Amino acid sequence: MIKDNYGRTVSYLRLSVTDRCNLNCFYCRPCKNTRFMPHNEILTYEDMFYLLGVFSRMNVQKVRLTGGEPFVRRDILYFLNRVKNSFPDLDIRLTTNATLIAGKIRALKDIGIKGLNISLDTLDKEKFQRITGRDFLNNVLTSIDRCLEVGIRVKINVVALKGVNDDELEDFVNMALNKPLDVRFIEFMPIGQKTLWQREHFWSSHEILRAAGNIASLEPVAEKDKNHGPARIYSLPGGLGRIGVISPLSNHFCLTCNRFRVTADGRLRTCLFSDKDYRLLPLIRSPKISTEQLKKVLEKAGLKKPMGHEIVDQKNKNDKSFCQRVMSSIGG
Repeated sequence: MIKDNYGRTVSYLRLSVTDRCNLNCFYCRPCKNTRFMPHNEILTYEDMFYLLGVFSRMNVQKVRLTGGEPFVRRDILYFLNRVKNSFPDLDIRLTTNATLIAGKIRALKDIGIKGLNISLDTLDKEKFQRITGRDFLNNVLTSIDRCLEVGIRVKINVVALKGVNDDELEDFVNMALNKPLDVRFIEFMPIGQKTLWQREHFWSSHEILRAAGNIASLEPVAEKDKNHGPARIYSLPGGLGRIGVISPLSNHFCLTCNRFRVTADGRLRTCLFSDKDYRLLPLIRSPKISTEQLKKVLEKAGLKKPMGHEIVDQKNKNDKSFCQRVMSSIGG
């Protein structure tokens, strides 16, 4: 097991398969001329497969593949199939913008992918184009319906932006009422050196829940999955879906954090808000480094896993951003 000095156990890995994306959301990649990672510095599928094997032997039970956009990477279905066949006990999920999955949904179901997290910040076509730079809203909505038809569980991730999409709360609540999916609002975080984060755009989970409660009845749901993420979930009596909030700023969840992140260039981040990382790629590719040695590196990194809210509190006093790397290069 990977444990830290606060008694937390790491059982959940977020692995970025690429920093590239076919969208250009302003809050994720604020620079117009984004520099992507060189191909030779990105984890190969063999690198990732080996790493997953190591983590699975260290009691990591849930893996979420992120990006960038995972489906811009060639042969992603081949990789998923190999991972599912080799590590049947790993709970493999993906986070996607759902613009490229239309022809892959049946294959995902056949491979054994049980759930997708789909990033969707607006249900308005013109606003979608302004936020992402692309006119793909209809693609996303069609793919959501298709996933539900074949039995893939869908969680919608909405970055909560006051003055941008707070006027759509009722539309999102109605979406959850009418479809068997989760709609989860994520507080906008100041991530990345050139973040466009502004305090006036911050829409807290408390405000969201209070306003949502005026639209529909909300009943807290106790999370049964011990490897669950940070969302607080509420059922909608009489509705088909649920509403959730993720509140890294207003109501941190550091005491129960069970996550490691590995970026597409093979850097281990033990906390989203900390720029401290560990270069795993040279260790993975070195014939001189054994699996046991790599496990010891992961164990030692775990012991140094910080309490993220302490970083947030300190940064709030001095800086605009909590860390230098943009979200697309960290991996959702």
